[in-house]
Amino acid sequence: MQIELIFGKVLKSLRIKKGITQEQLATISTLERTYISELENGKYQPTLTSIFDIARGLNMKPSELVRLVELEFENQ
Repeated sequence: MQIELIFGKVLKSLRIKKGITQEQLATISTLERTYISELENGKYQPTLTSIFDIARGLNMKPSELVRLVELEFENQ
């Protein structure tokens, strides 16, 4: 599986577990909702800045977010 798809899968899972919508995550992360949607659908790879913004929106460390993506990648 491509890394973009894995990131999107992890992002969507975390967002749903937090009980927030794409719109809410976008607002907290200061990103566009469409960008969050495209990330979740594996259309884009996030920039380093976006990873930090998204992690803040999910109330976690960027390293935790990347680690979860790494684990999912290793388990495929």
